[in-house]
Amino acid sequence: MKKTISLLLACVMLVMLLAACAPINTTPSTPSTPSSKADPTKAPSTPKDEPSKTADPTAAPKAEKPKKITVEIFDRGNAGGSAPEDNYYTDYIKRGMLRDHNVEVTFVPVPRWTETDVLNNLLAASDAPDVCVTYSWPTIQTYAEMGGVIDMAPYIEGMKPKLSNMFDLLGDTNIYYNLDPVTNTIWAIEGIRYVNVRIDTFVREDWLKTLNIKEPTSLEEFETMLKAFKDNASTLLGKDASKLVPFSIGSDVGWRANNLIMSFVPSSMTDKEAFIYGFDSARLIQYPGCKEAIQKLNEWYNSDLMWKDFALSASGDTTEDNMMKAGYVGAFMHNWDYPYRDAEQGIHYNLQTLVSPDAAYISVDPFKNDAGKYTKLLYSTIDRKVFFPSTNKEPEASMLYIDWISDFEHRNFLQIGEEGVTHQVLEGGAVKTIAGRDDKIMNSGNNIDYTITINGLDMGSPSKSSKSIALGYTGVDKRFIEKAFLDGLNDGMIFQNFNVGTITSESGMGQALDAKRDALFAQAIVAKPADFESVWNSGYQDYLDSGAKAIQEERAALLGKFYK
Repeated sequence: MKKTISLLLACVMLVMLLAACAPINTTPSTPSTPSSKADPTKAPSTPKDEPSKTADPTAAPKAEKPKKITVEIFDRGNAGGSAPEDNYYTDYIKRGMLRDHNVEVTFVPVPRWTETDVLNNLLAASDAPDVCVTYSWPTIQTYAEMGGVIDMAPYIEGMKPKLSNMFDLLGDTNIYYNLDPVTNTIWAIEGIRYVNVRIDTFVREDWLKTLNIKEPTSLEEFETMLKAFKDNASTLLGKDASKLVPFSIGSDVGWRANNLIMSFVPSSMTDKEAFIYGFDSARLIQYPGCKEAIQKLNEWYNSDLMWKDFALSASGDTTEDNMMKAGYVGAFMHNWDYPYRDAEQGIHYNLQTLVSPDAAYISVDPFKNDAGKYTKLLYSTIDRKVFFPSTNKEPEASMLYIDWISDFEHRNFLQIGEEGVTHQVLEGGAVKTIAGRDDKIMNSGNNIDYTITINGLDMGSPSKSSKSIALGYTGVDKRFIEKAFLDGLNDGMIFQNFNVGTITSESGMGQALDAKRDALFAQAIVAKPADFESVWNSGYQDYLDSGAKAIQEERAALLGKFYK
């Protein structure tokens, strides 16, 4: 059964987010926020700069020569950020691993926005870090089948007594998520998605007020709003009217337009159908209804309602963000908290500083499906995949690293930093974020690039976590956060996972099919309306013929084999 979040449940979670009065009670089948165990580890009374000095039974004798491992760390190229491989937080990890396990850690930076390509190159050159992190399962599977990835199963079982922190945090679900039902291999363990809100639609609230337009609640109203932005460019931007962009999107169309696409997906689609068409489930190109959603974007593009250079905005390009900061963009879709991130470097701060104190983006929820639901595909419990390449000569030390980074005291310090410097503790134990400076700047929200087994703030209890999340956006009125949170969860759903083992036809296809998908989306959107059908049909057929069809057929066959 598809798992869904009702409006009532979302409201309950929102109340917890803002008031943090009590934990949420949900059934195991209902996605929630936070999505891990209610109290994975008891929180210490005060975060510490150093872990507890209590003797660790797994610690290596100090007389031994230290083992050495390398660990991948994302480099986001933040303006004004610190070196991701060498800063206050990496020093904290290095000291802790050397003290607790006699392991020396060296961090290896990998560009966040091209991590799949770069990691593929590192693996091909046998030069990947000992502990690798990626969102790309096809990358792992490809190199695993070539003998380039270590089977983690023997280490998970053999070292289980030493991995209590990892098991307490991730549980059997995430640790054995990729267990092959035939070979019993585990090529990667899955980090946990502690906050599973995903994508929202944002519009300029001040523009709505200026033009006396209510927040759109349907596709038709949203489209009418875009046209009003275009027609009133002089009113909204004055001498900069020619720079107005009613709706913006980046080159990653499948991700950015996800909620729009889901509104075109038939509500009758089953979990099994979603699995068969789910090789690219995060971007939905194989889902029925995707074509019609892209055709709608084609209409907007040809009606001058969309940013003309969207296809040129490669990952990491700041052009679109700069347009938003300057006040030129009326609406866009992105990660649920995207405009409110990054404090003084972020969109919200710059918009209110450069344009007007009243200028702001607010989330709206306009895209209904055929059943009248504002369906959104949410994250499941899984997040980033952690794996060891076959060049790793210290798999046991690497497993101890995963366990160390999963320890509540360690990951909690990494997430909130030093009291009085990067956070302040409020009554009740919630924390309010303070923008870090110099070496204590966090290059990613709550340092998720270091806490590789958890994505999302965990303060030791749902109430503290949720209240802290609401307070975690420096300079942003909490009403923006609460609405984005609620809209992002409304009618959210998660399709069932089916573990069918290795899908041979997927091996090596990730990058090739991703490139064809993105090219097809871009070409179909910019095509003349009269040419859309032919451009889409020929491009999608090429996508299928290039391997997607074979993947669909093998997924269907394996599903029939393991799930009668």
